[in-house]
Amino acid sequence: MTTTLHLIRHGETNWNAEGRIQGQMESVLTDLGRQQASELREKLRHYQFDQLFCSSSKRAQQTAALAFGDRRQAITTADALREIYLADWEGHLYADIEGRDPAGIHAFRHQPHLFKVAGAETFYQLQARALNAVAAILAQCSGLEVAVVSHGAWIKSVLSHYEDRPIERFWEPPRMHNCCHSIIKISDDGASRIVRYADLDTDAQTGALP
Repeated sequence: MTTTLHLIRHGETNWNAEGRIQGQMESVLTDLGRQQASELREKLRHYQFDQLFCSSSKRAQQTAALAFGDRRQAITTADALREIYLADWEGHLYADIEGRDPAGIHAFRHQPHLFKVAGAETFYQLQARALNAVAAILAQCSGLEVAVVSHGAWIKSVLSHYEDRPIERFWEPPRMHNCCHSIIKISDDGASRIVRYADLDTDAQTGALP
């Protein structure tokens, strides 16, 4: 049995537009973000999803409502699908954190394997939480077509695991742009293949990105 996992990032938010750190604090979709989610609905129309999951963050729920609101399936929300928790950084402009904690922001952007801020999740902790959430979904949805609306770093952590990318290389392209769509096929025996990465289709034979 093979489960097809569709990982979708939320649309643009007011804090994305402002350059403000979101983490697990709440922000809302901008007009552009709502447009992105509506366009996503059209792009995904030919997929027949069996189950729909969504981060409990408002921006993800708004995206899911616009992308899947015309479908019969209920959307299941879960805290485990929320973005990386960044503690006291959340709600502040990136520019302000650059001035207040230059070493921390440098590690966040360029040395994610060394990132450690008091009270915040590390990238290793984020990935462990994300993979536990994926394992729970796979146990519930074996052999099904499943959509998950979540967040950039959360999705990146899952993709990094399935492509054997170490945390040191976490931020390497492709970038998780707003409403990007990635697809992983996962067999019950543990075999897996990424077939789309942030809207880029991979080569069917090698799995390499174009």
